[in-house]
Amino acid sequence: MKQLPIKVGDSVQFSKTIGETDVYLFAGITGDLSPNHVNEQYMSKTAYKKRIAHGVLSVGFASTTSTLMVEKTGLPAVSYGYDRIRFIQPIFIGDTITVSYTITEVDEGGQKTKASIEVRNQDDELCTVATHILKFIDRED
Repeated sequence: MKQLPIKVGDSVQFSKTIGETDVYLFAGITGDLSPNHVNEQYMSKTAYKKRIAHGVLSVGFASTTSTLMVEKTGLPAVSYGYDRIRFIQPIFIGDTITVSYTITEVDEGGQKTKASIEVRNQDDELCTVATHILKFIDRED
């Protein structure tokens, strides 16, 4: 087992404005055409008043940050899964989100890390949270 070149507190971020195209492409790829995401008239009659992006889309952007962390280490790794995902606030089309990925635990023996994920909108409101586990794998030389 090798020592991982990563420590508690290491962090990366990714920001993006959520566009109409993001929501429609995601809806088409996943088949999730819920009116919550694609029907403005329907949503105008709800407490949200407008369409919301898929919560799982924010998890996809969290995956981007895990990739950024892996690239930072220079070691091969795979996602070992997400735990405790919560969609706290809606993300609307036009919102700019920032995903923060911060290492909270390093398991040298298991060659794994855990990270806290926070997705915030342009008003610094917490929208999505999760825990992510990375599993570092041996490289065949």
